[in-house]
Amino acid sequence: MTGKPAAERRIGLLNGFAAYGMWGLVPLFWPLLKPAGAVEILAHRMVWSLVFVAAALLAVRRWAWIGELLRQPRKLALVTVAAAVITVNWGVYIWSVNSGHVVEASLGYFINPLVTIAMGVLLLKERLRPAQWAAVGVGALAVVVLTVGYGRPPWISLCLAFSFAVYGLVKKKVNLGGVESLAAETAIQFLPALCYLVWLSTQGDSTFAAEGAGHALLLAATGIVTAIPLVCFGAAAIRVPLSTLGLLQYLAPVFQFVLGILYFKEAMPPERWAGFALVWLALTLLTWDALRTARRAARALAGRTAAARGTAAHEAAADPGAGGSVPVAAPLSEAEAKALETKP
Repeated sequence: MTGKPAAERRIGLLNGFAAYGMWGLVPLFWPLLKPAGAVEILAHRMVWSLVFVAAALLAVRRWAWIGELLRQPRKLALVTVAAAVITVNWGVYIWSVNSGHVVEASLGYFINPLVTIAMGVLLLKERLRPAQWAAVGVGALAVVVLTVGYGRPPWISLCLAFSFAVYGLVKKKVNLGGVESLAAETAIQFLPALCYLVWLSTQGDSTFAAEGAGHALLLAATGIVTAIPLVCFGAAAIRVPLSTLGLLQYLAPVFQFVLGILYFKEAMPPERWAGFALVWLALTLLTWDALRTARRAARALAGRTAAARGTAAHEAAADPGAGGSVPVAAPLSEAEAKALETKP
């Protein structure tokens, strides 16, 4: 009985490493698509992602969700917003990598958790613990330092962080599976992207057929590059705790950052190192606080379970004929959960 969960966790971890590893190494792929420009690559990514995901859904015969989605205009509108936001995210990321800004792009995914927390406060009126406030404050200071270092605000990083944070917020409200969500979003993207590619071809500016079969296959592979990590992430999400996924998410920007410095040879003057160091400090605070809160909640639940079993054993000893099973502790109430969150 204990072997199966352990095996499932190992599978989940392997899928998590695969997903974030592929996302971290994807900067190596986009330059292979030159001389195609960022917008052409983006359009091909939209078109071929739908082709690949539709084939996957056809193979597993998962279509029932489409009718349910079409009968819910509000959810369909949210999917449209998600499609628009992820289009911005994809486009900026492809452009930044192929324009020599891999390190700045990696910063966007480092600060994304901090932006997500800030949006939770501003939009969802969530309450932060002191360590979370400190992390957000240090992250804001990092942006100031990096603005001085770059001579401008790190707009690539901020655009990637905010677009992905909004995307995550919208997807949470949509509540569709990963593959289904990607299929719905790329279905919305498909027609505008295809029209753009047709127009580009009529202008004689398309590289799809002009650069040989190898180039065309690489452009078609954008669908696989988009979908495969998402499938691996979905397999990991159902097998490992969210706290583990929270730690694994830093693999992608770490790989991107290392590639930017060692492979793409991007400059890192002292002021940028200082800004990145502040971001990493903020993320360390955030991770430490999340792990501490998770351990505290687990100890509280274990204490309640032990107390419930002790009470049941005492009652059974007092009334041997009562029989029955030992009750499981009741879940933490909302007030108790909030007390745990705010306890120093």
